[in-house]
Amino acid sequence: MPTPKSTKKETPVYRILGVDPGTVVLGFAVVEIHPRSRRILELGTLKLAKFPDHAERLATIHRRLTQVIGTHKPSVMAIESPFFGKNPQSMLKLGRAQGVCMAAAMGQGLEVTEYAPRKIKQSIAGNGNASKEQVAAMLQNEFALDLSRVLDDATDALGAAMCHYYQTKGLGGGKKFSGWEGFIKANSGRVKK
Repeated sequence: MPTPKSTKKETPVYRILGVDPGTVVLGFAVVEIHPRSRRILELGTLKLAKFPDHAERLATIHRRLTQVIGTHKPSVMAIESPFFGKNPQSMLKLGRAQGVCMAAAMGQGLEVTEYAPRKIKQSIAGNGNASKEQVAAMLQNEFALDLSRVLDDATDALGAAMCHYYQTKGLGGGKKFSGWEGFIKANSGRVKK
């Protein structure tokens, strides 16, 4: 007698690669999304200061991100857009790093979405002017992890990944809050009491 097939529809696993591009330190995070849970598959940094040649740094970024994509098979990359500084040379180098990250992702068939730092902060902490510490505290709470020993670059990458999740899943995406109270009320499941 044949085994009856389950009528329950399985929700596919959704993986997001978050990237905080940099030419000295690059942060990355891979998050796996399930219908009722989220978990970090990999969280880390790529330290590039040891490479004196800028082209070598870019090649290293491409190689490492291609490896991360091959290992975890995310379907999308969420990348933090660079903020505009006063040093044009630094901006040019950062733009190249971001372009290499995007090329690595698109070369592997990933959709790429860019988020401004302010948008990431608003999605995670409910305030576009939140400090890095406030964003890290919200992420730490979200994943029940101690992120105190994690470099800001990796935490920023995790923030980019979760920003994409919230924006595309309607969990806080695009909502405006007048203060912490409104954000906490709308996101009570993300805040420990």
